[in-house]
Amino acid sequence: MKSWRPIFFVTLAALALGTTVLVWWQQNPEARKNATQFTQNLVQTPNCLYGVEIDSFEVVKAAFEVNQNLSEVLSSYNIGSNQVVAVASLPKDLFDVRRLQANKPYTIIHQKDSLHTAHSFIYHPNPIEYVRIDFGDEVIVERGLNPVDTVEHELSGVIESSLYVSIMEAGGTPQLVNELADVYAWVIDFFGLQKGDHYKLIYSTLEVEGEPAGFGEIKAASFTHQGRELLAFVYDQGKGPEYFDECGQSMRKTFLKAPLHYSRISSHFSYSRLHPILKIRRPHLGVDYAAPRGTPVVAVGDGVVTNVSYSGGAGRMVKIQHNSNYMTAYLHLSGYGPGIKAGATVTQGQVIGYVGSSGLSTGPHLDFRFYKNGVPVDPLKIDPGSADPIAPEHEAPYLDFIQPWQQRLHQMPLRDKNTQLAGPDQKSEGEIEESVG
Repeated sequence: MKSWRPIFFVTLAALALGTTVLVWWQQNPEARKNATQFTQNLVQTPNCLYGVEIDSFEVVKAAFEVNQNLSEVLSSYNIGSNQVVAVASLPKDLFDVRRLQANKPYTIIHQKDSLHTAHSFIYHPNPIEYVRIDFGDEVIVERGLNPVDTVEHELSGVIESSLYVSIMEAGGTPQLVNELADVYAWVIDFFGLQKGDHYKLIYSTLEVEGEPAGFGEIKAASFTHQGRELLAFVYDQGKGPEYFDECGQSMRKTFLKAPLHYSRISSHFSYSRLHPILKIRRPHLGVDYAAPRGTPVVAVGDGVVTNVSYSGGAGRMVKIQHNSNYMTAYLHLSGYGPGIKAGATVTQGQVIGYVGSSGLSTGPHLDFRFYKNGVPVDPLKIDPGSADPIAPEHEAPYLDFIQPWQQRLHQMPLRDKNTQLAGPDQKSEGEIEESVG
């Protein structure tokens, strides 16, 4: 029988060595870090871009030039005419080759060979969406979304001349002007803003890899008009996000305050106005809004179109019956909105025509008329009823939800044009011909 002593001493030596290594390992964090890094390198996750593993490919980013077509781009990456035709034949809801625009970016992921054969072509119609087309035995298309970050901002200002000028001076954008005007469209007449009116806003923007990617939403707002503070908070009680005041009443009313944006009132409701062309005094039973030709005119409320016609001095006109009590009319239009005809159903905010000067008119404007029970009334004096308020079962959660937003608005400093205010560094998302206010 073999002696047990050699086995005993070998085991004892192994235990001693293991104890020594364990003590050294615990006392050397740098060694542990290096070992961990080595292990991670062995199982490193492959790099992916737009859903493609790119470690074995090269990536090229560019943008379409003026008059450049997709065939030119793809042929330079060894994509034949048959595959180009296949791309052009893709369903339009997935990829419409006719909608490619100059200066829009695209990405090519290609082989690391002398031909630079494209594996994938990615088109970016906007910063958030992309369309990826893979080339192989067959052409495969897939739509995707880039990771989007939501960035919150605070902004405030005092109106000296117009809402547009004030927000732009405070560091905002034209789209922020539009969004704020939409929130308060039912409760504030933006053609009647006064010097000294002021606002405070908490809103969000979207970013992709640190670059502006669009507007998010206004989360909470305070607008003081003619000394009265009007609060608004976005909240979803199961029907989609809407704006409500601090008491849970909807900011959305039965009718909009005005049927168009960014204009001025050139003539008020009157029973005796000197007609600018006829030079006689006669009733003017509406409100004239001066605006550039082609400015969209929208329905101030839901309803049914009862009349679309050229009516003498009124020119091109649209009439809408909203309910048994109220009707509106839109005169001197240059044209009608898509699908606008007698019997058509329209929704609040839908474009029903465009500002013009048809009929007896000295220049482009909209003559807007409001009828209650068939009798003309001053549109500026209408007090529309509220839309659905916060439901009883949502009242307590809603009040808890808005409390911190209301506190933040209260604590925000009010900045005037002489006070520097940092806003988001964004490019304009549209141009406004005339300012609100």
